[in-house]
Amino acid sequence: MSKQEALQLAKERSLDLILITDKANPPVCKLIDYGKFLYQQKKKEKKKKSSQVKGIRLRFNISPHDMKTRAKQAMEFLEDGDRVRIEMLLRGREKGLREFAKEKIDKFLEILKSYIDFEIEQELKKTPSGFYLIIKKGQHESKNKEVNSKEI
Repeated sequence: MSKQEALQLAKERSLDLILITDKANPPVCKLIDYGKFLYQQKKKEKKKKSSQVKGIRLRFNISPHDMKTRAKQAMEFLEDGDRVRIEMLLRGREKGLREFAKEKIDKFLEILKSYIDFEIEQELKKTPSGFYLIIKKGQHESKNKEVNSKEI
């Protein structure tokens, strides 16, 4: 169909003529609503953005200030929609004090909980070199905000 015929048909149906590919001979076009087309393209782009797993490493003898700094960094990752892998690496004699290391991880999670709501995606797992767990952003954060605004 010629370009003029296609444009005439688009006007009759109150649609837009969109060029899909110009590499083919003749070029491929579609008759669609351009606003709807843009909406679907944005929707596809959102689906493509998959969450990555970002890592936060803690040491056995980490200071409280460093723990808060790492918690803020984890909060930024969670706000971006990424998942966070929290690792506690143990070396030498530290491996004998695994319970103390678990307490440190729990303390870190408490600090992080004060900044942002999160869910544990993968429970604490023991590895030969220490522990790790994976967390993601909490789903019920917005519900809490709605309840608080109703109470006021």
